[in-house]
Amino acid sequence: MIHSLTIRHDNLSLAATIHYPEGTAARCDRKWPLVIIAHGFVGNRIGVDRLFVLAARELASKGHLVIRFDFAGCGDSEGVYGEHGLDSMIAQTRSVIDYGLALDLVDPLRVTLLGHSLGGAVALLTAVRDRRVKSLALWSPVAYPFNDIVRIVGRSVYDTAVTKGTADYLGYSLTPDFFDSLLRHQPFQETQKFSGDVLLVHGTGDETIPVDYTFLLEKTFWMRGEGRCDKVVLFQADHTYSSGEHKKELLQATADWLTGYEQRQQEWHHWSI
Repeated sequence: MIHSLTIRHDNLSLAATIHYPEGTAARCDRKWPLVIIAHGFVGNRIGVDRLFVLAARELASKGHLVIRFDFAGCGDSEGVYGEHGLDSMIAQTRSVIDYGLALDLVDPLRVTLLGHSLGGAVALLTAVRDRRVKSLALWSPVAYPFNDIVRIVGRSVYDTAVTKGTADYLGYSLTPDFFDSLLRHQPFQETQKFSGDVLLVHGTGDETIPVDYTFLLEKTFWMRGEGRCDKVVLFQADHTYSSGEHKKELLQATADWLTGYEQRQQEWHHWSI
């Protein structure tokens, strides 16, 4: 079952879609794990080639309640994207968590943020600020927000924003404050603050965000005193997993990891004794 809705954040309405697990109506007594999908830079909750739609359907079929939403100024949400920086995206994600946990059928101990690209950075930065997030699934995550986004839009766009107060990128107006918000956050320095389990997925053919980031993130996550980190590297997969085979591998790996929560907890307990 799928339902479209709006989630209030400050004075804005964020467009969202919720996917209920199969059998929800027949199992009203059960609490379901929650997955919230955060899209990337100037993206939307549908995703390139419907990536997030397919992901939500796959995870819902495996017993997860999934919410995918548009950040302010993207998709069907209100607002101007370039006026809402990284701090706002973190706050918006927390508003979506508020909504999800207000649902009676959600298990508060099984909340996962799934972020792609810049959404991966947002997911991590949200998780270290919100203890309600218990696990992370990061697909091709941005690790250096300012450098990565400036590389994507081009230095001339950034220079124009600084000198003229705004710059156009694919129809989105980006402000100096937007870029400043990217500069204030360094995900690599935040990994030690999150104690939950993490899944990293990246493609070796990603020309937008280097696969090396995922190897470095894995090392920093394993330096923590608790929580484990699993990594899946897909050979020749691009940034948006555009190949049908790569999509299948991505979704299967993510679904298997999420449904394997109980076994991971048991294995981690035995390993740490």
